[in-house]
Amino acid sequence: MVSDRVLVTGATGFVAKNCIAACLKAGFAVRGTVRDRSRADEIEKALRRAGVDHSPIELVEADLLRDENWDQALDGCRYVLHVASPFPLNEPRSPNELIRPARDGAERVMRAAARAGAERLVQTSSVAAVMHSSRPNEEPRTETDWTNLNDPEVATYARSKTLAERAIWKLHEELKSEGTTMEVATINPGVVLGPALDRDLSTSHALVRMIARGVYPALPKVAFPVADVRDVAHHHVLALTHPAAPGNRWLSCDGSLSLREMGQIIVETLPDLKRKVPTIELPSGLVRLFSHFDRNLKSIRVDLGRANRCDTSKSEQQLGMSFRSAKEAVRAAALSLRELKVI
Repeated sequence: MVSDRVLVTGATGFVAKNCIAACLKAGFAVRGTVRDRSRADEIEKALRRAGVDHSPIELVEADLLRDENWDQALDGCRYVLHVASPFPLNEPRSPNELIRPARDGAERVMRAAARAGAERLVQTSSVAAVMHSSRPNEEPRTETDWTNLNDPEVATYARSKTLAERAIWKLHEELKSEGTTMEVATINPGVVLGPALDRDLSTSHALVRMIARGVYPALPKVAFPVADVRDVAHHHVLALTHPAAPGNRWLSCDGSLSLREMGQIIVETLPDLKRKVPTIELPSGLVRLFSHFDRNLKSIRVDLGRANRCDTSKSEQQLGMSFRSAKEAVRAAALSLRELKVI
């Protein structure tokens, strides 16, 4: 399998580093894209922390908003994991800060992959692209759901992921009509936690750190599906070669936790933080009011009071996936952040 090269985009990202580690453990050769090659040492250190013996990977500088170097990056790659996409903690000042690199970048990578003759592309989407459909809130979401972009409350990140995934599936049909045989699948993870690999914290880990440090005296009443990054990485690698994967979306998460429940798990894991971690939930009306002044709160306004649950039976039954519990993902995140001395 060593002759099978995988391109992993956005190689400095949390999910991407774990995907690279999972690919290397599975015997693939890996090439990664970065915007700045000077971060190569950071990637190698993270891989060692993930349990991968020193195994240098190729790096190519490429930007989601520019055409340069993508053909070079894809040359000789049988598979593609398109992981790169911006994920900020708060609402951007301009929607295009997220939408352009997410949607246009996905199309740019996919076209380059088709030109290079790649066999299969797996895109990292998100539960954000399914969660805010028009079905009743209490019903678990499945891969048939799509976030309703006509809802003005939907946050920009959810819009960017929905538009990017829609673009991938549309372009896939166009390329097929032109004779391209490349297969496509998408992985839709929940809030990705689990062990951090370095102090360059993901947005999800930054959220755990905020709760652990008591940045807010009370927490909004919101809940999110949670995924462990180790499962998400395995899910991506499985989707590269599993015969059932192409042509499908795959939810990747376990259960749903409120921010208050996350706080309780953090305290159970690190009891010395008990006095810092907030236990009170803010009334949703106050959160809506404060969201006009705090962009962190604006980004979660659409989730206030929602169940936000997913049905992952498709991934379990057709791909043989099993998922660590949401509690374990939070616990592992807290322990790793303590080890890294950021909480």
